Amino acid sequence: MDICMFCYTTTYINILSFVISIIVFFSINIFFSNKNIFSSNIILEANIQVDNFNNQTNPQKKEIETEKIEEINDETKDEEWFLEIPCINLKADIKEGTTKEVMDDYIGHFEDTQKEDGNIGLAAHNRGYKNNYFENIKYLKEGDRINYHYNGYSKEYTVEKQMIIKDTDWTNLKNTNENKITLITCVENQKEYRRCIQAKEIKKESEDN
Repeated sequence: MDICMFCYTTTYINILSFVISIIVFFSINIFFSNKNIFSSNIILEANIQVDNFNNQTNPQKKEIETEKIEEINDETKDEEWFLEIPCINLKADIKEGTTKEVMDDYIGHFEDTQKEDGNIGLAAHNRGYKNNYFENIKYLKEGDRINYHYNGYSKEYTVEKQMIIKDTDWTNLKNTNENKITLITCVENQKEYRRCIQAKEIKKESEDN
């Protein structure tokens, strides 16, 4: 009788220990899972509070960022710079600079010349390149029209003279009181010379009165 009771007691204790171990194991897992969730919630709540604090202490920050984005969009939208010469079917965009890289894709603008009032200086290839926008300016004659557009600023010019100049002669690019536009390109098979077209602004009747 004593031996059986001992066996029964030992088996009972083992089963009870096993059950207690399972309960402890799951309790520990649940505790740490809840702890991680609790920590994540604390971090999330802290971030929200920081954002709210920043918005309260600097309410103009969002407005400033929005204004900057709108300014960039406005600049991009208004950025129109191109030349039109109807009689030779030319219409091409203009870009700052007169390097080969610029003139491969654009009409180049002489950086030291004007963009609006005064003497505007432009240059482009006339043959042998990807784009030869000034290929046919040699056919321009006195009285032909040239239209220039820059960020909403537009002027119409009439060709005044066409000449061949030395490649070292920059006098035609000097600024003038009269509004002019000067187009320069190479001369075929004459590396030391340049073709120069100069046109003056056509003044509207309201400006003359």
